Amino acid sequence: MAKTRKAQLNVRVDEGTARAAREKALARGMSVNRYIEELVRQDTGEAGHTFVEAAADFMRQYEKVFAEETGDRRR
Repeated sequence: MAKTRKAQLNVRVDEGTARAAREKALARGMSVNRYIEELVRQDTGEAGHTFVEAAADFMRQYEKVFAEETGDRRR
């Protein structure tokens, strides 16, 4: 995976929000930074776009296998 440039972003939130972020991150086994980064990616659709690209790539790679398994001989 290619390395991406990182930017620092400082955010102020109330103590309850900070506590919730820490608890959620801990429950998911990740840092608060990573947790927030994933939330923003989900909100901006990057995760969905990445999933669709990966699914399309998978289908291209295994198209012939699926066609053989389902009896579709058009390919």
